[in-house]
Amino acid sequence: MKLLIVEDEPNVVSVLKRGLSSEGFELSVAPDGFIALEMVSAHSFALIILDIMLPGINGLDLCKQIKKNHPQIPIIMLTALSSTENIVTGLDNGADDYLVKPFKIAELSARIRMLLRRHAGLQQADEIITVGDLQINISGKTVTRADQEITLTATEYRLLQFFARNKNKTLSRIDILENVWDIDFNMGTNVVDVYVNYLRKKIDKGFSTTLLHTVVGLGYLLKEKSL
Repeated sequence: MKLLIVEDEPNVVSVLKRGLSSEGFELSVAPDGFIALEMVSAHSFALIILDIMLPGINGLDLCKQIKKNHPQIPIIMLTALSSTENIVTGLDNGADDYLVKPFKIAELSARIRMLLRRHAGLQQADEIITVGDLQINISGKTVTRADQEITLTATEYRLLQFFARNKNKTLSRIDILENVWDIDFNMGTNVVDVYVNYLRKKIDKGFSTTLLHTVVGLGYLLKEKSL
């Protein structure tokens, strides 16, 4: 698997190369955003590890540009900023996962492997999941409700897909964290609640039937009929 590391700190690059090479990954390094864009255009990468603080183009803008042209490439963001607001900002710009510095190589490796497995598993043809008048086209990554197209961010889409594959089942916040974001975030974060609210505004607001429900004390579920 060929990975791209976008990082301008030599010490961090050295640690990443040493740790991930031992895991069997082939690594390329871009020291700034402009070089990263050129490399992504010229080569095929299975995954990108992207620092937020970069010269040239900051990591958030770079992530957005890469995802616009190469939505199939998973991106893990690295940053020293750990608040829920910063996590949400990174994910809203297209990141698939978010790892706070300092981190352990073993955790990063696990997240890489899980993201690669998940993206490989999404290469399914013409699968459509239906919940009431909501339809999710897995291959096309499109969502409609009552024939109205709904635009979702990458994270909102993953969250909705997880709900839909487990429709009529109550999912705890831990279930959601482990399956949508792969590995535990700080369990004190409210990132799940933030994204559930985002999703509700897009799939339920303006429609007569509520699909996404809160089960007090337990979590959330996607269900056709109101509770």
